[in-house]
Amino acid sequence: MCALDIKKILVPLDGSKNSFRGLDEAIYLARQCHTTLTGLYVVTLVLPSKSIPISPIEKYLLEQAKKFMLKAKTRAAQNGIMFNGKVVYGDEGPEIVNFAKNNDFDVIVIGARGRSVLKEIFLGSTSNYVMHKSLIPVIIVK
Repeated sequence: MCALDIKKILVPLDGSKNSFRGLDEAIYLARQCHTTLTGLYVVTLVLPSKSIPISPIEKYLLEQAKKFMLKAKTRAAQNGIMFNGKVVYGDEGPEIVNFAKNNDFDVIVIGARGRSVLKEIFLGSTSNYVMHKSLIPVIIVK
């Protein structure tokens, strides 16, 4: 039984071990609250123009996103949880916060350290940004 009124959970994924730890915690929370999950993968590039073919790096990143989302969907399904995947373009932190706000999520569950270790040292981590800028509760999983 879920003591909290949680109907929609957002879990950002980047393919790292810690993002999948966040997914595992989100699955646990979703089971307790009888709700669904939405996984969000942010491609850190500008949205490609429809008139210009995508570059090899964009193609690679989109293939990775598809692979991570399939893995997450499989893991959620194995635990009886409905999972929806979404891919967006832009800067991770602001995109996560805006996506959560614009789609009425109740909580964000995010892994503490992702793939961008160098960026985290110099600019601050995505999870730190989300924690400080989000208007909804954020659960950070280490």
